[in-house]
Amino acid sequence: MQTDTLSRTFAALADPTRRAILARLSSGEASVTELAEPFSMSQPAISKHLKVLENAGLITRGREAQWRPCRIAATPLKAVNDWLDQYRRFWDESFDRLDAYLKELQQREKERDSGKGR
Repeated sequence: MQTDTLSRTFAALADPTRRAILARLSSGEASVTELAEPFSMSQPAISKHLKVLENAGLITRGREAQWRPCRIAATPLKAVNDWLDQYRRFWDESFDRLDAYLKELQQREKERDSGKGR
């Protein structure tokens, strides 16, 4: 069964090392060696993480002579953002309803307190 793009993206983002790699690449392209520097893991282990990111479409790898720069590819992240937008709207609307309810309770409290002073 073919995995959909969104599932591949979420699977790739599930690992903190891969998220850290993407965070690094958000500031510009880097070599595998540069990406491996902050981690205490072997070059082959980093390469496996890069392969997962590449298969998910989150990075691309170029070839410039001996240098193979990795670059972030934002298209799958936009799909994640678009998918999350529906839930963001849900939470925004829920918080708006909660805010309105709290204001209503505060108004009732004021009215009740002002009625006691008579």
